[in-house]
Amino acid sequence: MKWQILFYSDRVEQETLEFPDKILAKLLHIFEMIEVHGANLGKPYTDSLGDGLFEVRAKGQEGIGRSLFCYTHGKTIIILHSFIKKTQKTPKKELEIALIHKKEIDNE
Repeated sequence: MKWQILFYSDRVEQETLEFPDKILAKLLHIFEMIEVHGANLGKPYTDSLGDGLFEVRAKGQEGIGRSLFCYTHGKTIIILHSFIKKTQKTPKKELEIALIHKKEIDNE
């Protein structure tokens, strides 16, 4: 069975698909790898952030894109939040948004 990638909401999907072209191309390639091999690809593609949060790391000429995700039932991951990273460290605000979305999923 292939892995499935879902988005937390239409808004998160839209924000993700609005990444700059080269970052989006890299991200979509990583998503394809996840669908075949699972999300535990490791660096430089994915990484654990703790608290059940993980990130997809897509780097392009225009910068660095991040999609934060969590696992759900079976072979499904949910993209909780996507953003273009402007600093070395993932901003706390971006993590908080993803954690709020994760908590809502956990409580369903």
